[in-house]
Amino acid sequence: MARSYYTIPLAPEPQSFGITLAGTEYRLRVRWFEAEEGGWHLDILSQDGASAILAGVPLATGCNLLEQHAYLGLGGELWVDSSLPPTLENLGDGADLVFVVEEA
Repeated sequence: MARSYYTIPLAPEPQSFGITLAGTEYRLRVRWFEAEEGGWHLDILSQDGASAILAGVPLATGCNLLEQHAYLGLGGELWVDSSLPPTLENLGDGADLVFVVEEA
């Protein structure tokens, strides 16, 4: 099986936008928390933004952010592609969010 990688376009600012992941439409919200152990956090919402599917997932490097939520069946993995944690200045420019799917 081949793996396909899709970079989710982000800018280093809080944002909310619609996106299709593995054939399903969602709304992603990315927020910055200026606090100890804060940083960037991701919410995955229903397409209309009315229901949270996942909330407050820290954008950490070195792990599949969706691994512990596999039961939700989101259809792929989500990684921060960077050797350093995303900062207020580098999100989407050196610290990219990548959705990975297995292709048959």
